[in-house]
Amino acid sequence: MSNTNQNDLRENQAIPTVDGEDYLLEVKNLVKYFPIKGGFFGRTVGQVKAVDGVSFHIKRGTTMGLVGESGCGKSTIGRTILRLHDKTSGQVLFNGQDIFSLSSSELRKLRPKLQIIFQDPYSSLSPRLPVGEIIGEAVREHNIVPAAEFDDYITDIMKQCGLQEFHKDRYPHEFSGGQRQRICIARALALKPEFILCDEPVSALDVSIQAQIINLLRELQKNFGLTYLFISHDLSVVEHISDTVGVMYLGNMVEFAETEKIFDHPLHPYTQALFSAIPVPDPNYKMDRIVLEGSIPSPANPPAGCKFHTRCSKCMEVCKYAAPHWKEVEPGHFCACHLYNDAQEQAEAEQAIPAQAPAAGGKKA
Repeated sequence: MSNTNQNDLRENQAIPTVDGEDYLLEVKNLVKYFPIKGGFFGRTVGQVKAVDGVSFHIKRGTTMGLVGESGCGKSTIGRTILRLHDKTSGQVLFNGQDIFSLSSSELRKLRPKLQIIFQDPYSSLSPRLPVGEIIGEAVREHNIVPAAEFDDYITDIMKQCGLQEFHKDRYPHEFSGGQRQRICIARALALKPEFILCDEPVSALDVSIQAQIINLLRELQKNFGLTYLFISHDLSVVEHISDTVGVMYLGNMVEFAETEKIFDHPLHPYTQALFSAIPVPDPNYKMDRIVLEGSIPSPANPPAGCKFHTRCSKCMEVCKYAAPHWKEVEPGHFCACHLYNDAQEQAEAEQAIPAQAPAAGGKKA
């Protein structure tokens, strides 16, 4: 993809946001590239475009679901928001404050407010520490409560997460998968956060335990006013817990809307294909599955124009050369697809088609 095309796509991806206390988190044109090293001297020979100009906002006390195929950049977005990765460009505003403009000492003060629940609870817990110390280590480090109240505070947090006081002296290997994830949730909750990144927190659990963890997260959100970014492959779970949903494809967000809107009326062809795979618990229901051809292209060498055009059954000639505008197709429902271009946008997009190319507007054979 040309640099001009990339820049146009990033500019078009901005969701109009209002800097204010209603929005706890605002992400604006976030870009994260990872260098590809090669040659004897280890020079940079390319870039993996993991996140390529993504914008969204999350209202305080709500949950945004983020879905897409493996490798589309979901987890990279989350970790860049938390400054576990450095950004390439863009802004991340937390309570109106740019996270990437903070000094080390200022970031340290902010860390308790931004927490993460990892996908694999076992590998994210130290096997050498008892549970009470795992939950309380950061509480002590950040002086969340006075020393005299420390033990009672940890006990209370554990009970809020469905753990008992006698669990304090046990080690992670003594717990089931669901209990370990409760420990991870308690560790995050103990720091009195405002925002929690849930990076596929139930994908390693069986279905019955998934329901318990999801209900726990919803209960804690109600009790403590938490804000979640919920990353998942399970669309049914996302529909259940999320207030808004963003759909990612190859480093870009292709659709964003309130949960009810996007599940009832998906606009982008990729979203339609993704949602058609949701299983229906009715043996007599005939699923109208949309099967995508091919595999997701490499983020190190994404296609020109619309990145999805190589797999899209509705691909037009213009899709191969011009990146689609990110626009509000319906009130609160954003999409990046040439299918929803108005006359002016279509004319501008068709200017990118080379003179020797076939006439624009035709569907792919």
